[in-house]
Order: sequence, then C-alpha cells, then structure tokens
Amino acid sequence: MFRIVLPLLALLTSISLISPAAAQEIKLATLAPKGSPWHEVMRDLGEEWKEASGGKVTLRIYPGGVIGDEPDMVRKIRIGQLHGAALTGAGLSGIAPEIQALQMPMMFRSDRELSCTRGTIGPKLEAILEKKGFKVLAWGNAGWVYFFAPGPVIEPKDMKPYSIFVWTGETAVVEAYKKMGFKPVPLAATEILAALQSGLVQSFPTTPVAALSFQWFGLAKHMADIKWAPLIGAIVVSTKKWQSVPDELKPRLEEMARAAGERLRREMPKLEAQAIEAMKSHGLMVHPVPSDKIASWEQVAQAGLTGIIGTVVPSDLVTQVEKARDRCRTTF
Repeated sequence: MFRIVLPLLALLTSISLISPAAAQEIKLATLAPKGSPWHEVMRDLGEEWKEASGGKVTLRIYPGGVIGDEPDMVRKIRIGQLHGAALTGAGLSGIAPEIQALQMPMMFRSDRELSCTRGTIGPKLEAILEKKGFKVLAWGNAGWVYFFAPGPVIEPKDMKPYSIFVWTGETAVVEAYKKMGFKPVPLAATEILAALQSGLVQSFPTTPVAALSFQWFGLAKHMADIKWAPLIGAIVVSTKKWQSVPDELKPRLEEMARAAGERLRREMPKLEAQAIEAMKSHGLMVHPVPSDKIASWEQVAQAGLTGIIGTVVPSDLVTQVEKARDRCRTTF
C-alpha cells in the first residue's frame, strides 16, 4: 500500500506546486479611464491572451490611475508590486530619456511620418528600455498634443499669460517651457483636474482624446489647432515577469500585442476627430493657426529644445530621428 500511496502523494504534491506557477497573471496599470479607447484595447488584448494561452497567461488591468501617476507605475514595476503598464512618452522617458527623441515639438507633421520613423528608430529604443528592465510589447499612439487654454490661442505669445501643466519630475521639460516663455507648473497627471478647478494651472498640452476622457477641456475651452508633438505610448512589462511566461507562448502573445498597438494607431485619427467634435458640441472653440504663424511655433520649440538635446537626449540620436524622418518624407 505504502509503495503505491507515497509515489502518488509525491506526484500530487508536485502538480500542486507546478500548476500555480504555470498560470501567469500580469498586473498592468494605465492612466486611461475605464471605457476609454486605450482601456478597451488592453481589455481586448487580455481576452485574446487568455484564449490563446488556454488561461495560462492573463492580464489584470488597473485603469484610471488607481495605481498612481505614471512615475508611480514605473517605480512599482521596478520593485515588483506591478508587472507592466501602458505608458505615454512621459512615463517611458522616466525609464529612458532617449524616448523623447520621438516626441520633440514640431518634429513630425503626420501620423504617417511618425510611424515610418518609429519603424527605423523603434528597435534601438526597445533595446535601451530592455537594458533598463522593461520589455516593449507594443507601440501605440496616444494622439497629437494640442494646447488647451481658457482663452484663444493662435500663436505662442497667447499662451504666456497662463500657467501651464507639465509632468512632475520632468525637470528638463520644465526648463524647456521656461525658455519658450511659458509658465510651467509641475504636477501629476492625476492632479490636473483639481489644479484647473483651483486655478493652480489654467492651460495644458494634451491630446483631444485625453482632454475629453478626463473632462479637462471643460475648464479650458480653447484649443490651438496645431500639432505640437505626438504623444507616443507603449505597453511595457518587466523583463523579469516576461521571463516567467512560457517560452512557447511568447511569440504568439507578442504578435497579438503588436497587432493591438497597430489597431489603436490606425483608429487614433478617427478617435481624435470624434473627440474634437464631441468637445465642440460642449463649448470647445478650435482656433486655426494661419500658415504665417507656424514659424513662430517652430522658433519657440527650437528655443526649448536647446536645453534638452545633448543633455537629456543624445544629439546623435536626434540626428538619426531627423534623418529617418526626412527619408520617410521622400517616400510619401
């Protein structure tokens, strides 16, 4: 009897120890509110992963900034309290400042230019992030950054009377905005609405979808119709956590993640246009920027970048981005 029971007990014990480890739950955070386009993409990806892996890999999503601002997410990933996040360029640059090379003000004119350039520069940035302990599962566009303010904005001088939100911890960006002649106020993104309500800030640079999703536009109902910079994004996971995913599943899960990012990039222009129309129906005034005023925005951008290029972002990387962008322009 013991000859049968003891090996059976050993087998059952080994199964009980192995099975939980085989099922990997990846805890993923995002600032995106529940029901927003970004949240829906991650939710759908979680369902795809669960089905493709037979339940061995699942996503638990924490939307709406319940985990904190993006710097909080990055810190919690590093200490293992969180496994991954859908980050904007602000959060990504907190891991690797080189990311900012892809979202320089007035660097790109269109989504097509950005996507083409990222196709060249993306692998280099992914390698940098991986060395820092973060694996990029998918790149995504969060949309184009526009300036929102309580009064009309057509040229840079129109922004100067207003205090403007910048992401806390981005010291170089704060200094860049000062060189542009603006009045930056560093805050967590989770504090913007309260800051607008109190008057601590009156203006902010963000995407139309974010302005609508977080209802910030209600306190700054004027938008300058000029693409200031792309707000890039990516779904990242700690390399340590990714190593625990079964190797045979990784290629398929990565393929699904990349496809999800691509779907969001394709849909973002439509979502952005819809967001602008929705805000206009609730009082947003969009101010066209005449062609003869664009040069003034480019001059202001260059003034701010002098403190970033060569210090925060390697100048040779910026040059590579510019060359890749110019090559892309010749193909269109």
